[in-house]
Amino acid sequence: MAVNLVYIVTIGVLFAAGVSLMLERSLTRVIMGIILVGNGGNLLILVGGTSGSAPLVGWFPAEEMSDPLPQAMILTAIVITLGLTAFLLALAYRSWQLLGHDDVQDDVEDRRIMKRAERDEGPDDLNDTGTDEAQSEPMSEFEGERSDT
Repeated sequence: MAVNLVYIVTIGVLFAAGVSLMLERSLTRVIMGIILVGNGGNLLILVGGTSGSAPLVGWFPAEEMSDPLPQAMILTAIVITLGLTAFLLALAYRSWQLLGHDDVQDDVEDRRIMKRAERDEGPDDLNDTGTDEAQSEPMSEFEGERSDT
């Protein structure tokens, strides 16, 4: 079975564009990325199936029939993608109502990871003893967290 090169390139472009959009901070772009990855997956499943006549027993020989499983899997994937898209659209709309934008903000763990990375890099110049000043002070585990109480 020969696969058309156009299908392979299209699947690759859909996956690449979808993944790059899903890595953005805006929920609208994340939704578009999930839709593109879902469509790329559907096309991948379609290319993996066999083509042939309708799978009706007794009408055509078994060797000439197409496989109905990829079609059923694509229909299921369409429903799952639709449900996930509807959920993310509701999240984006709610975020727009509450905050006026749909960007996902850094949480406490993101800030903690950034501070640890900066601490591990350390400054370029060292003090007289040859040790890094940033490492001489222990960092609090909850440094940078906001208290709502």
